[in-house]
Amino acid sequence: MATATLIPVEQYLSTSYRPDRDYVNGRARRRNLGEAWHSAVQGMITVIFGQHRHEWGLVAMPEWRVQVTPQRFRVPDVCVIRADAPFTPILRTAPVLCVEVLSTKDRFSRVMERVEEYIAMGVPAVWIIDPRSREIWTVGADSRPVPFTGEALVVEGTPARVPVGEIFALLDEAGETPSR
Repeated sequence: MATATLIPVEQYLSTSYRPDRDYVNGRARRRNLGEAWHSAVQGMITVIFGQHRHEWGLVAMPEWRVQVTPQRFRVPDVCVIRADAPFTPILRTAPVLCVEVLSTKDRFSRVMERVEEYIAMGVPAVWIIDPRSREIWTVGADSRPVPFTGEALVVEGTPARVPVGEIFALLDEAGETPSR
């Protein structure tokens, strides 16, 4: 049985991966992405926050490396920071929100591993979005995913209000209907 060679943090941080990878205890882990549904939702969330950045005082950053522990780096699909937060190559302070968009091959249990690390780091909320089924879960300090059924997602402690319909707007325009 072959064993994977562990790589030091410094090597991970100085290596460009396409697409970028998570780093977990000495291993660079691939992430599932690259599908139109995933990209459309990730892009719309980034655009919505971008359109309101001055009003909300928040900035959305897609695929920014976040150091969740000394030996773990995750790359959320979108992380949201306060507009006055330090702009650093790697985010080492908890963002106000992380968003994970599910790809076809994602396993919910694997995504929850990431989510639990964000929460342990101090991220107050995580949104998990399935573009195919158009299901959304919100996760707070208790690390339990709660199905979201409202009209707009909010970022607590900010004026941010993201209408669910806008998140899926590109899919609607492309004629993509939810799969069940």
